[in-house]
Amino acid sequence: MGWFIDQLPVRAFATTALAVTAFAGGMPAQAETGRTLRMGYILATDSQLGAGAAAMGDELAKRTGGRLTIEQFPNSALGGEVEMLKGVQLGTIDLAFITGAPLPNIVPDVGVFNIPFLFRNAAHAHAVLDGPIGQSYLQKFRAKDLVALAWGENGVRHITNAKHAVAAPDDLKGLRLRLPQSEVMLAGFKALGADVSPLPFPQLYDALKTGQFDGQENPIATILASKFAQVQKYLTLSGHVYDPAIIVMSADSFDDLTEGDRQAVAAAAKIGAEASRNYAAEAERKGVVVLTEAGMQVTSQIDRGKFVTALSPAVPDFEKRFGADTIAAMRNFE
Repeated sequence: MGWFIDQLPVRAFATTALAVTAFAGGMPAQAETGRTLRMGYILATDSQLGAGAAAMGDELAKRTGGRLTIEQFPNSALGGEVEMLKGVQLGTIDLAFITGAPLPNIVPDVGVFNIPFLFRNAAHAHAVLDGPIGQSYLQKFRAKDLVALAWGENGVRHITNAKHAVAAPDDLKGLRLRLPQSEVMLAGFKALGADVSPLPFPQLYDALKTGQFDGQENPIATILASKFAQVQKYLTLSGHVYDPAIIVMSADSFDDLTEGDRQAVAAAAKIGAEASRNYAAEAERKGVVVLTEAGMQVTSQIDRGKFVTALSPAVPDFEKRFGADTIAAMRNFE
C-alpha cells in the first residue's frame, strides 16, 4: 500500500489524546461518579510497564479529584497479552498496557513496527510514533472496539541465550529462540537462521529454565524485571527491534465516561506512556552493568549490516504485507 498521509493535514493526526475522544453514536455518557478502572500488563510493577501504569494512575486521580482511579494487575494476573487484548475488547478489562509484538493479532497493519532493524534507535522510533505516521496507526484500533490512548515503550530488544555468544547471523543458526506471538518477528528470525517458536510471555522463564528454549529476546528492562540472568548466560546488545507498548482502553468503558473524564484519561495515558519510555531508557543505560554483575557475558557490538543482509530473504514478504513505500517512509523518517 502506498503511503497516504503525505496528502493529509498533519493536524489531523497531531493529537491522539483529543482524537480518541471522538466516538460514534449519540449515547449519553454516565454522570461523574467514582470508578476504579482495572489495568493489566504482563510485567512486574518494577518495570517499564509498571512505571507507566503507576504514573497514569497518579495523574488520573489528580485530574479527577480521586473520582477515577486505576487498580493495577501486573505479572499477567489478567492473562497473557493476547488474552488481555480480547478482554479489553469485550469490556471485561478496562485498560491494558500491551507490548508491540502481539498487537498485529488485532490490527495487522501495526505489524510493520515488528520488522527487525526498521528503526536506527529509540529516538528514531519515537519520532515516527509521535509524528503523523504513528498517530494514524492509533486510530486503527477504534474499529476493533479498542481506544488506543498513547504509544509508550517496552524498549529496544536484545538477544540472550544459554549456549554461546552471538555476534553474527551465523551464531543464530540452530539456536532455539522463543519469540513473542508475532508473525513478522518469526519470519525475520527464521531468515536469520534461528530455530524459532512463539510462546506466551508468562511461560517463558520456566521454558528457559527447563531448556525448552536456548534463548529469547527482550528489552533490558524486561530481562532485569524477569530475572532472566538466572537462566541465561549470554547477552547480545543487538537492538534488532524497537518495541513500543500501547495503552488501550475498552471502547465501552471509554464511552461510558463524561467528556471531561475522557480527556483526563487520554492526558493521563500520555503521562504514563512517557514514564514507560523514561524507565526503559534508564534501564538501557544502567541495566547492562547489573546484568554483567549478575554473571552474564555481554557482546556489546554487532555488525548491523551483516544482520540486515541476512534478513533480506524476508524483505519481499514484509513489503507485500505492509507496502514498500510505507516501510521506506518509516525507515527514512527524520
